[in-house]
Amino acid sequence: MEQTGGFALLPPTVRSRSYPRKTRPSGLVEPPPVRRKNIAQFCQAAFDKNQCAISFIVGYGFFVAFNDVKGCGPRLEVQRHEATMKRREFIALVGVGPFSCLSAVHAEVVSPPRVGYLFTSKKAEGQGLWEACRQGLHQLGYREGENIILEPRWTEGHREQLASLVKELLGLNVAILVTAATPASLAAKAATNKTPIVFVAVADPVSVGLVASLARPGGNVTGLSLLTSDLSGKRLELLREIVRKVSRVAILMNPDSASNTIFLKQTQLAAQKFGIELDASNAHRPDDIEKAFAAAASQHADALIVFDDPVLWSYRSQIVSLAAAQRLPAMYGYSDFVDDGGLISYGPDRPDQYRRTAIYVDKILRGAKPADLPVEQPVKFELIVNRKTATALGLGLPPPIEVSADKIID
Repeated sequence: MEQTGGFALLPPTVRSRSYPRKTRPSGLVEPPPVRRKNIAQFCQAAFDKNQCAISFIVGYGFFVAFNDVKGCGPRLEVQRHEATMKRREFIALVGVGPFSCLSAVHAEVVSPPRVGYLFTSKKAEGQGLWEACRQGLHQLGYREGENIILEPRWTEGHREQLASLVKELLGLNVAILVTAATPASLAAKAATNKTPIVFVAVADPVSVGLVASLARPGGNVTGLSLLTSDLSGKRLELLREIVRKVSRVAILMNPDSASNTIFLKQTQLAAQKFGIELDASNAHRPDDIEKAFAAAASQHADALIVFDDPVLWSYRSQIVSLAAAQRLPAMYGYSDFVDDGGLISYGPDRPDQYRRTAIYVDKILRGAKPADLPVEQPVKFELIVNRKTATALGLGLPPPIEVSADKIID
């Protein structure tokens, strides 16, 4: 028998043999192969898989750490040293493991949902509508960075970026996509049929294929519509009332907007009722707008209607200036035109609509399905008139207009 460091060791042929526990040679304790594994690695792997089996770890750890010190013989001191190391690993793991597991569970529970917002306009010009979205969420108790994360994106007037921006937001695993206007909403719907989509300021979501019906949207899309059946007719009627003698009206529209196509059809129906001729001009660039006003002048238009469109809205200063230069009374869908010197506007309260997107976001985050949330049509309309502009055009404000106007700019 060999002597090593004061200990008597059995020959290799003897040490490599395996004996039943009851018949093992005196002084030799050969642990089962599983006990040779690193207990810390074993338990950490269990935690990595989110298996918080603390009871199993404790029981198994005590079995392994203390079983090796049983028995007697020449290997007792070596075994005692190995067992001490295993106990240290075990105690460290049991002390840290449960807290690691609890921390992981806690982080998963408190992680706030992420909501993406997509605007077709420029950021500087659409800031007011973005603030309306945030205000609606704040009114419902949401606090950015605490119980919700907001991810706004703007195309800065470049619609060709819509697809890439949608892809970027989906890559962030947003819980909901809020899309402003028809182009952004269609781009989102084309990119996903799973992520819930809440649209706003879409003229006719059924006609453009966003939803199956207003009452039962179906799919993953719902939101707030911009159009009512009599909106275009009401605008033409108000324009006739303030201008009085109207036989020909110029239309300024964006040919790339599906909503503007719908507006045109409805306005044509109303014009037939009033016996008014319409001359539509397409525009999506500044030079197109100048050509449209030149055409209106050559056709001797008595008035102008500018359809609701984010691109035309971004050129509102140019449009208002050209209308003033040609002394052409104009009806707008957005009140911002009147704030900048336009004559009259009639349409849904836009900030209110954007603010109400929060109601849909809240319902979906609480478990509601877009397919079960009816599309909301506008119920609050605003009539805004600029008296100063009317006076410059030689027009007086009829009493019915003054009485019904929500705001008169002097």
